[in-house]
Amino acid sequence: MSQQPPAGPPGFRSGFACFAGRPNVGKSTMMNALVGTKVAITSSRPQTTRRAIRGIVHRPDAQLIIVDTPGLHRPRTLLGERLDSLVRSTLTEVDVIGFCVPAAERIGPGDKYLAAELAGIRKTPVVAIVTKTDQASPDQVAAQLAGVAGLGDWADIVPVSAVTGFQLDVLADVLVSHLPPGQPLYPAGELTDEPEQMLVAELIREAALEGVHDELPHSIAVVVEEMSPRAGRDDLVDIFAELYVERPSQKAIVIGAKGARLKEVGSHARQQIEALLGTRVYLDLRIKVAKEWQRDPKQLRRLGFYD
Repeated sequence: MSQQPPAGPPGFRSGFACFAGRPNVGKSTMMNALVGTKVAITSSRPQTTRRAIRGIVHRPDAQLIIVDTPGLHRPRTLLGERLDSLVRSTLTEVDVIGFCVPAAERIGPGDKYLAAELAGIRKTPVVAIVTKTDQASPDQVAAQLAGVAGLGDWADIVPVSAVTGFQLDVLADVLVSHLPPGQPLYPAGELTDEPEQMLVAELIREAALEGVHDELPHSIAVVVEEMSPRAGRDDLVDIFAELYVERPSQKAIVIGAKGARLKEVGSHARQQIEALLGTRVYLDLRIKVAKEWQRDPKQLRRLGFYD
């Protein structure tokens, strides 16, 4: 039987929040900081997030489930269309939306487009969040707050930095204030409902994204084919994973000269996976070419991107 969450105290609130914004505005980093551990991968590459990942914030007075989604963008592939659809469906299902705009970047057409979209979701409060304040001067932050205020009629506006922790507690209080009264939805101590195998695949993809050419990140997908304790050992987990790219030239980039790049990816990923699982890991990585998989419905399904 699954463990049932205990009843919350009087006045307890619980519900879902979603962060929305352009790609690479700091949504995943902010969720990780609020949850207190890494549940979503991060990268300087736009459109790193490909799934709706839930991170759970436990408080004495509330349980806040944050749904991290891909950044909204103009789709150029079938994968892009499915990610865009995922974001839009998530926005209609949560209790509060966080609209994220970086402090040091000019408010652009993408921000204005999304602000207009969010204004159309009338039943859900939207909190505007000015992110990455550690990368901006106080004057820049003030100007951005004023600019964001002019984009819509927001329930609240909060400047934060996930890196320094600036105002994260304030943001959590504001998001919780918009949740309905209710019992905890997850057991105490549970920080995400993502399966371990999926988290492992994401950590491998994160390692593969570091230091690669601009055109490659969108072309990498990772599938963990097998993950199990080694027979006769309780201190070692064997993981066999496949990295999919779209062209032979991309395969060569991931492997690197004499396999050096792939070895580096494996070493970095293994460290992250061992920290996640709390045990030693044997990691076997193979590279495969799946031609134009981002545009192929059959291959998208095989790689876990469903309609």
